[in-house]
Amino acid sequence: MESRNPILRRATETATGERSGAGFAYDEGRTAYAQAAGAPVAGAPAPSVADLNSIYDTKGPGTGLLTMDDVVVKTGITFVLLLVGAVAGWNLAPSMPWLLWAAMLVGLGLGLANSFMRAVNPALVLAYALVEGVFLGGISYAINRMAQSYGYQGIVQQAVIGTLVAFGTMLVLYKTGVIKVGARFRKMMMVALVSYLAIGVVSLIFALFGGGGGWGFYGVGTLGIVLCLIGVGLAAFSLVLDFDAIAQAVAHGAPERESWRMAFGLLATLIWLYLELLRLLAIIASSNR
Repeated sequence: MESRNPILRRATETATGERSGAGFAYDEGRTAYAQAAGAPVAGAPAPSVADLNSIYDTKGPGTGLLTMDDVVVKTGITFVLLLVGAVAGWNLAPSMPWLLWAAMLVGLGLGLANSFMRAVNPALVLAYALVEGVFLGGISYAINRMAQSYGYQGIVQQAVIGTLVAFGTMLVLYKTGVIKVGARFRKMMMVALVSYLAIGVVSLIFALFGGGGGWGFYGVGTLGIVLCLIGVGLAAFSLVLDFDAIAQAVAHGAPERESWRMAFGLLATLIWLYLELLRLLAIIASSNR
């Protein structure tokens, strides 16, 4: 099962053994088995299937295989760092407004690096979480000030609650089987995501010329609200693809270190969802001034 999140897709490729030989689990098992027996790795006899099963049948601490707990713990760590960065970004925004844009550019660079690196780097994942937190804190402060000038209160709290509710709802829908991730679902999501990206790029160009009051297509009356709702929906359904990619990686015996990549992928999707909700609420606030 392939996720449309490029971050988690790389982890799934590793898990399913899309590489030379018998795959990651077999190679790692052979090395561990040979070392345990006191034989040199080079030229060591290949262990049988039964030998490997005896080593790796049970996932958990010490086996080197990914578990759902690994993903939960790593996601929790990155989320805490995100919150720390957000608090710093919020408090520094009044005196250092440039920090918002600096954090956005650095976060983009770290995000691309983490997405396309073959070997996941935990330090870069943690740095991404912290820097993106600074960006979210700064942008949240700016939009909150704007909404308050229109008499709209609590916009940031509403966006945070909406993000958490959407996450919980999509997790329940996935776990209960209400939403099933199949080939048709993935293809539909792929078309929708590419289309939304194209609209976003054209909207950005339109906004640079002052269109939609600086919001681009998103500031054009009802059309803007509809586009925002579509963005929120796509971000929420992308979580389902991420959940499925994680479940498949665990089932196929991905290495434990891939938990960092998966935590990064989930965090990136949650950040996207929060920003879509924040933009939707900001447009609603500006339309009521």
